[in-house]
Amino acid sequence: MVERNKIFNPAGDDTVGNRTIIKGATTGLFQLNATKYSWAKKLYPIMIGNFWIPEKVMGLKEDANAFHSDLSPAEQKAYKGILSFLIFLDSIQTVNLPNISDYITAPEVNLLLAIQAYQEAIHSQSYATILETVVESKERDEIYYFWKNDETLLERNQYIGEIYQKFIDEPGDDSFFESMVADYLLEGLYFYNGFAFFDTLVDHGKMLATGRMIAYIRRDELTHVVLFANIMNEIRKEFPEMFNEELVINMTKKAVEQEIAWSAHIMGEDIPGITKDTIADYTHWLANERMARIGIAPIYPDAPEENPYVHLERLQDTDNDKSNFFETTVVNYTQSTGLKGDWEF
Repeated sequence: MVERNKIFNPAGDDTVGNRTIIKGATTGLFQLNATKYSWAKKLYPIMIGNFWIPEKVMGLKEDANAFHSDLSPAEQKAYKGILSFLIFLDSIQTVNLPNISDYITAPEVNLLLAIQAYQEAIHSQSYATILETVVESKERDEIYYFWKNDETLLERNQYIGEIYQKFIDEPGDDSFFESMVADYLLEGLYFYNGFAFFDTLVDHGKMLATGRMIAYIRRDELTHVVLFANIMNEIRKEFPEMFNEELVINMTKKAVEQEIAWSAHIMGEDIPGITKDTIADYTHWLANERMARIGIAPIYPDAPEENPYVHLERLQDTDNDKSNFFETTVVNYTQSTGLKGDWEF
Protein backbone atom coordinates (compact mmCIF):
# COMPACT_ATOMS: atom_id res chain seq x y z
CA MET A 1 0.00 0.00 0.00
CA VAL A 2 1.19 3.54 -0.67
CA GLU A 3 2.71 5.21 2.38
CA ARG A 4 3.62 8.81 3.10
CA ASN A 5 7.33 9.53 2.81
CA LYS A 6 9.25 10.00 6.03
CA ILE A 7 11.06 13.30 6.50
CA PHE A 8 14.30 11.43 7.19
CA ASN A 9 14.72 7.70 6.79
CA PRO A 10 18.27 6.41 7.42
CA ALA A 11 17.16 2.94 6.35
CA GLY A 12 15.98 4.19 2.97
CA ASP A 13 17.62 3.49 -0.37
CA ASP A 14 17.77 6.30 -2.95
CA THR A 15 19.88 4.44 -5.49
CA VAL A 16 18.55 4.50 -9.04
CA GLY A 17 18.38 0.73 -9.21
CA ASN A 18 15.89 0.61 -6.34
CA ARG A 19 14.00 3.80 -7.16
CA THR A 20 10.30 3.60 -8.07
CA ILE A 21 7.71 6.26 -8.79
CA ILE A 22 5.76 5.33 -5.63
CA LYS A 23 6.20 2.82 -2.80
CA GLY A 24 9.97 3.28 -2.68
CA ALA A 25 12.02 3.67 0.49
CA THR A 26 13.41 7.21 0.30
CA THR A 27 15.99 8.61 2.67
CA GLY A 28 14.44 12.08 2.45
CA LEU A 29 17.52 13.36 0.63
CA PHE A 30 17.07 15.10 -2.71
CA GLN A 31 19.59 12.98 -4.61
CA LEU A 32 19.38 14.62 -8.02
CA ASN A 33 22.78 13.78 -9.49
CA ALA A 34 21.55 10.27 -10.26
CA THR A 35 18.08 10.16 -11.80
CA LYS A 36 16.01 7.25 -13.02
CA TYR A 37 13.33 9.05 -15.00
CA SER A 38 14.90 10.74 -18.02
CA TRP A 39 11.64 12.48 -18.90
CA ALA A 40 11.77 14.31 -15.56
CA LYS A 41 15.29 15.52 -16.24
CA LYS A 42 14.18 16.82 -19.64
CA LEU A 43 11.06 18.47 -18.26
CA TYR A 44 12.86 20.34 -15.46
CA PRO A 45 14.59 23.04 -17.59
CA ILE A 46 11.39 23.64 -19.54
CA MET A 47 9.31 24.15 -16.41
CA ILE A 48 11.90 26.29 -14.67
CA GLY A 49 12.43 28.25 -17.89
CA ASN A 50 8.77 29.23 -17.93
CA PHE A 51 9.31 31.75 -15.14
CA TRP A 52 7.02 34.77 -15.36
CA ILE A 53 5.07 37.05 -13.04
CA PRO A 54 1.67 38.60 -13.70
CA GLU A 55 2.86 42.11 -12.93
CA LYS A 56 4.94 42.02 -16.13
CA VAL A 57 1.91 41.43 -18.37
CA MET A 58 1.07 44.77 -19.92
CA GLY A 59 -2.25 46.13 -21.13
CA LEU A 60 -4.70 45.05 -18.44
CA LYS A 61 -5.88 48.63 -17.97
CA GLU A 62 -6.96 48.64 -21.60
CA ASP A 63 -8.86 45.43 -20.89
CA ALA A 64 -10.68 47.19 -18.05
CA ASN A 65 -12.14 49.64 -20.55
CA ALA A 66 -12.72 46.93 -23.17
CA PHE A 67 -14.61 44.75 -20.68
CA HIS A 68 -17.45 47.28 -20.64
CA SER A 69 -17.17 48.69 -24.16
CA ASP A 70 -16.30 45.62 -26.26
CA LEU A 71 -17.86 42.62 -24.54
CA SER A 72 -21.50 41.69 -24.85
CA PRO A 73 -23.46 40.81 -21.70
CA ALA A 74 -23.04 37.12 -22.61
CA GLU A 75 -19.28 37.53 -22.99
CA GLN A 76 -19.05 39.42 -19.70
CA LYS A 77 -20.94 36.64 -17.92
CA ALA A 78 -18.71 33.96 -19.45
CA TYR A 79 -15.56 35.96 -18.66
CA LYS A 80 -16.48 36.15 -14.97
CA GLY A 81 -17.83 32.61 -14.63
CA ILE A 82 -14.88 30.99 -16.40
CA LEU A 83 -12.43 32.99 -14.28
CA SER A 84 -14.22 31.67 -11.19
CA PHE A 85 -13.72 28.07 -12.30
CA LEU A 86 -10.07 28.63 -13.26
CA ILE A 87 -9.45 30.24 -9.87
CA PHE A 88 -10.87 27.16 -8.16
CA LEU A 89 -8.78 24.75 -10.24
CA ASP A 90 -5.48 26.47 -9.55
CA SER A 91 -6.37 27.02 -5.89
CA ILE A 92 -7.15 23.36 -5.24
CA GLN A 93 -4.04 22.23 -7.12
CA THR A 94 -1.80 24.51 -5.07
CA VAL A 95 -3.16 22.95 -1.90
CA ASN A 96 -3.29 19.34 -3.08
CA LEU A 97 0.03 18.88 -4.88
CA PRO A 98 2.08 18.56 -1.68
CA ASN A 99 -0.27 15.73 -0.63
CA ILE A 100 0.56 13.90 -3.86
CA SER A 101 4.28 14.61 -3.60
CA ASP A 102 4.36 13.07 -0.12
CA TYR A 103 3.75 9.69 -1.76
CA ILE A 104 6.05 10.05 -4.78
CA THR A 105 9.38 8.31 -4.12
CA ALA A 106 11.53 9.70 -6.94
CA PRO A 107 13.21 12.99 -5.97
CA GLU A 108 13.46 14.18 -9.58
CA VAL A 109 9.65 13.95 -9.77
CA ASN A 110 9.19 15.57 -6.34
CA LEU A 111 11.21 18.48 -7.72
CA LEU A 112 8.82 18.92 -10.64
CA LEU A 113 5.78 18.78 -8.37
CA ALA A 114 7.32 21.52 -6.20
CA ILE A 115 7.78 23.69 -9.30
CA GLN A 116 4.22 22.97 -10.35
CA ALA A 117 2.86 24.00 -6.94
CA TYR A 118 4.74 27.30 -7.26
CA GLN A 119 3.34 27.83 -10.74
CA GLU A 120 -0.21 27.14 -9.59
CA ALA A 121 0.22 29.77 -6.88
CA ILE A 122 1.45 32.25 -9.53
CA HIS A 123 -1.66 31.48 -11.54
CA SER A 124 -3.84 32.32 -8.54
CA GLN A 125 -2.01 35.62 -8.20
CA SER A 126 -2.52 36.20 -11.93
CA TYR A 127 -6.28 35.84 -11.61
CA ALA A 128 -6.19 38.23 -8.66
CA THR A 129 -4.29 40.72 -10.82
CA ILE A 130 -6.90 40.40 -13.57
CA LEU A 131 -9.72 40.96 -11.09
CA GLU A 132 -8.02 43.94 -9.45
CA THR A 133 -7.51 45.61 -12.81
CA VAL A 134 -10.38 44.59 -15.06
CA VAL A 135 -13.51 44.21 -12.96
CA GLU A 136 -15.05 46.53 -10.40
CA SER A 137 -14.24 45.84 -6.76
CA LYS A 138 -17.86 45.04 -5.91
CA GLU A 139 -17.78 42.16 -8.42
CA ARG A 140 -14.65 40.42 -7.17
CA ASP A 141 -16.22 38.43 -4.35
CA GLU A 142 -19.03 37.48 -6.71
CA ILE A 143 -16.47 35.94 -9.05
CA TYR A 144 -14.48 34.17 -6.34
CA TYR A 145 -17.65 32.69 -4.86
CA PHE A 146 -19.64 32.25 -8.06
CA TRP A 147 -20.18 28.61 -7.10
CA LYS A 148 -22.30 29.65 -4.13
CA ASN A 149 -25.06 30.73 -6.48
CA ASP A 150 -24.43 28.45 -9.44
CA GLU A 151 -25.34 24.81 -8.93
CA THR A 152 -23.52 23.62 -12.07
CA LEU A 153 -20.23 25.09 -10.91
CA LEU A 154 -20.76 23.90 -7.34
CA GLU A 155 -21.25 20.34 -8.58
CA ARG A 156 -17.99 20.52 -10.55
CA ASN A 157 -16.00 21.91 -7.65
CA GLN A 158 -17.42 19.38 -5.21
CA TYR A 159 -16.68 16.43 -7.50
CA ILE A 160 -12.97 17.09 -7.77
CA GLY A 161 -12.65 18.33 -4.19
CA GLU A 162 -14.24 15.20 -2.76
CA ILE A 163 -11.88 12.91 -4.68
CA TYR A 164 -8.86 14.77 -3.33
CA GLN A 165 -10.27 14.80 0.19
CA LYS A 166 -11.04 11.07 0.06
CA PHE A 167 -7.38 10.27 -0.50
CA ILE A 168 -6.32 12.55 2.36
CA ASP A 169 -8.87 10.95 4.71
CA GLU A 170 -8.44 7.36 3.50
CA PRO A 171 -4.99 6.94 1.93
CA GLY A 172 -4.54 3.70 0.05
CA ASP A 173 -3.71 2.32 -3.37
CA ASP A 174 -7.22 2.79 -4.77
CA SER A 175 -7.80 6.29 -3.43
CA PHE A 176 -4.30 7.34 -4.49
CA PHE A 177 -4.82 6.16 -8.06
CA GLU A 178 -8.26 7.78 -8.21
CA SER A 179 -6.69 11.03 -7.04
CA MET A 180 -3.98 10.74 -9.69
CA VAL A 181 -6.59 10.27 -12.41
CA ALA A 182 -8.44 13.31 -11.09
CA ASP A 183 -5.20 15.32 -11.20
CA TYR A 184 -4.55 14.27 -14.77
CA LEU A 185 -8.07 15.13 -15.89
CA LEU A 186 -7.98 18.46 -14.09
CA GLU A 187 -4.72 19.39 -15.81
CA GLY A 188 -5.68 17.89 -19.16
CA LEU A 189 -9.39 18.62 -19.60
CA TYR A 190 -10.89 21.01 -17.09
CA PHE A 191 -9.03 24.17 -18.07
CA TYR A 192 -9.30 24.00 -21.81
CA ASN A 193 -12.77 25.14 -22.79
CA GLY A 194 -12.11 28.14 -20.57
CA PHE A 195 -8.81 28.75 -22.33
CA ALA A 196 -10.59 28.39 -25.69
CA PHE A 197 -13.04 31.12 -24.67
CA PHE A 198 -10.25 33.58 -24.00
CA ASP A 199 -8.49 32.54 -27.22
CA THR A 200 -11.73 33.22 -29.09
CA LEU A 201 -11.94 36.72 -27.62
CA VAL A 202 -8.35 37.36 -28.72
CA ASP A 203 -9.13 36.07 -32.20
CA HIS A 204 -11.84 38.74 -32.36
CA GLY A 205 -9.45 41.41 -31.11
CA LYS A 206 -10.91 41.55 -27.58
CA MET A 207 -9.28 41.42 -24.12
CA LEU A 208 -5.79 40.97 -25.52
CA ALA A 209 -3.94 41.41 -22.21
CA THR A 210 -6.13 38.83 -20.50
CA GLY A 211 -5.40 36.55 -23.44
CA ARG A 212 -1.66 36.99 -22.91
CA MET A 213 -2.02 36.15 -19.23
CA ILE A 214 -4.03 33.04 -20.08
CA ALA A 215 -1.40 32.08 -22.67
CA TYR A 216 1.29 32.10 -19.99
CA ILE A 217 -0.91 30.04 -17.67
CA ARG A 218 -1.77 27.58 -20.42
CA ARG A 219 1.85 26.98 -21.25
CA ASP A 220 2.53 26.08 -17.64
CA GLU A 221 -0.50 23.81 -17.56
CA LEU A 222 0.66 21.91 -20.62
CA THR A 223 3.87 20.95 -18.82
CA HIS A 224 1.68 19.73 -15.97
CA VAL A 225 -0.18 17.49 -18.41
CA VAL A 226 3.17 16.01 -19.48
CA LEU A 227 4.19 15.52 -15.85
CA PHE A 228 1.05 13.68 -14.79
CA ALA A 229 0.87 11.64 -17.99
CA ASN A 230 4.37 10.36 -17.30
CA ILE A 231 3.58 9.60 -13.65
CA MET A 232 0.52 7.64 -14.78
CA ASN A 233 2.59 5.74 -17.34
CA GLU A 234 5.22 4.87 -14.72
CA ILE A 235 2.52 3.55 -12.38
CA ARG A 236 1.19 1.37 -15.21
CA LYS A 237 4.71 0.05 -15.89
CA GLU A 238 5.90 -0.49 -12.30
CA PHE A 239 2.61 -1.29 -10.52
CA PRO A 240 0.25 -2.63 -13.20
CA GLU A 241 -2.08 -4.01 -10.55
CA MET A 242 -2.84 -0.42 -9.49
CA PHE A 243 -3.58 0.90 -12.98
CA ASN A 244 -7.35 0.62 -13.34
CA GLU A 245 -8.11 1.43 -16.98
CA GLU A 246 -11.85 1.04 -16.47
CA LEU A 247 -11.73 3.66 -13.72
CA VAL A 248 -9.74 6.01 -15.95
CA ILE A 249 -12.28 5.70 -18.76
CA ASN A 250 -15.27 6.13 -16.46
CA MET A 251 -13.76 9.17 -14.75
CA THR A 252 -12.84 10.67 -18.12
CA LYS A 253 -16.38 10.25 -19.40
CA LYS A 254 -17.68 11.90 -16.24
CA ALA A 255 -15.20 14.76 -16.64
CA VAL A 256 -16.20 15.22 -20.29
CA GLU A 257 -19.87 15.23 -19.37
CA GLN A 258 -19.28 17.86 -16.69
CA GLU A 259 -16.99 19.95 -18.90
CA ILE A 260 -19.53 20.07 -21.73
CA ALA A 261 -22.43 20.84 -19.39
CA TRP A 262 -20.55 23.62 -17.57
CA SER A 263 -19.13 25.19 -20.72
CA ALA A 264 -22.49 25.18 -22.49
CA HIS A 265 -24.10 26.56 -19.34
CA ILE A 266 -21.70 29.48 -18.87
CA MET A 267 -21.23 30.34 -22.55
CA GLY A 268 -24.58 29.38 -24.04
CA GLU A 269 -25.08 30.12 -27.73
CA ASP A 270 -24.24 33.82 -27.68
CA ILE A 271 -20.41 33.71 -27.89
CA PRO A 272 -19.29 34.26 -31.49
CA GLY A 273 -17.18 31.30 -32.60
CA ILE A 274 -18.38 28.96 -29.85
CA THR A 275 -21.51 26.79 -29.83
CA LYS A 276 -22.72 23.78 -27.90
CA ASP A 277 -21.63 21.60 -30.81
CA THR A 278 -18.09 23.02 -30.95
CA ILE A 279 -17.79 22.63 -27.18
CA ALA A 280 -18.75 18.95 -27.43
CA ASP A 281 -16.50 18.28 -30.42
CA TYR A 282 -13.52 20.00 -28.82
CA THR A 283 -13.95 18.22 -25.48
CA HIS A 284 -14.33 14.80 -27.11
CA TRP A 285 -11.27 15.42 -29.29
CA LEU A 286 -9.25 16.57 -26.30
CA ALA A 287 -10.30 13.57 -24.21
CA ASN A 288 -9.07 11.21 -26.92
CA GLU A 289 -5.76 13.09 -27.03
CA ARG A 290 -5.32 12.78 -23.28
CA MET A 291 -6.18 9.09 -23.29
CA ALA A 292 -3.62 8.43 -26.02
CA ARG A 293 -0.91 9.91 -23.82
CA ILE A 294 -1.50 7.24 -21.20
CA GLY A 295 -1.90 4.33 -23.59
CA ILE A 296 -5.69 4.16 -23.78
CA ALA A 297 -7.55 3.86 -27.08
CA PRO A 298 -9.93 6.67 -28.12
CA ILE A 299 -13.12 6.57 -26.11
CA TYR A 300 -15.00 8.85 -28.51
CA PRO A 301 -14.59 7.21 -31.94
CA ASP A 302 -16.75 9.83 -33.66
CA ALA A 303 -14.73 12.77 -32.34
CA PRO A 304 -12.81 14.95 -34.80
CA GLU A 305 -9.27 13.78 -35.52
CA GLU A 306 -7.96 17.35 -35.34
CA ASN A 307 -8.72 20.39 -33.24
CA PRO A 308 -12.19 21.50 -34.36
CA TYR A 309 -11.51 25.10 -33.34
CA VAL A 310 -9.97 26.31 -36.57
CA HIS A 311 -9.47 29.79 -35.13
CA LEU A 312 -7.05 28.34 -32.60
CA GLU A 313 -5.05 26.91 -35.48
CA ARG A 314 -4.83 30.40 -36.96
CA LEU A 315 -2.98 31.47 -33.84
CA GLN A 316 -0.33 28.83 -34.50
CA ASP A 317 1.94 31.15 -36.43
CA THR A 318 5.57 30.24 -35.83
CA ASP A 319 6.72 33.11 -38.06
CA ASN A 320 5.37 35.50 -35.45
CA ASP A 321 7.28 33.87 -32.56
CA LYS A 322 4.56 31.48 -31.46
CA SER A 323 4.93 27.81 -30.57
CA ASN A 324 2.51 24.93 -31.02
CA PHE A 325 2.19 22.76 -27.91
CA PHE A 326 -0.14 19.75 -28.27
CA GLU A 327 -3.37 21.44 -29.31
CA THR A 328 -3.01 25.17 -29.22
CA THR A 329 -0.67 28.09 -29.43
CA VAL A 330 1.08 29.89 -26.65
CA VAL A 331 2.99 33.12 -27.10
CA ASN A 332 6.64 32.65 -26.11
CA TYR A 333 7.73 34.18 -22.83
CA THR A 334 10.25 36.97 -23.22
CA GLN A 335 11.75 35.99 -19.85
CA SER A 336 12.03 32.31 -20.63
CA THR A 337 14.99 30.25 -21.77
CA GLY A 338 15.21 26.59 -22.65
CA LEU A 339 11.68 26.43 -23.98
CA LYS A 340 12.43 24.21 -26.91
CA GLY A 341 12.44 20.48 -26.38
CA ASP A 342 10.90 17.15 -27.13
CA TRP A 343 7.38 17.17 -25.70
CA GLU A 344 6.88 13.49 -26.48
CA PHE A 345 9.51 12.42 -23.88
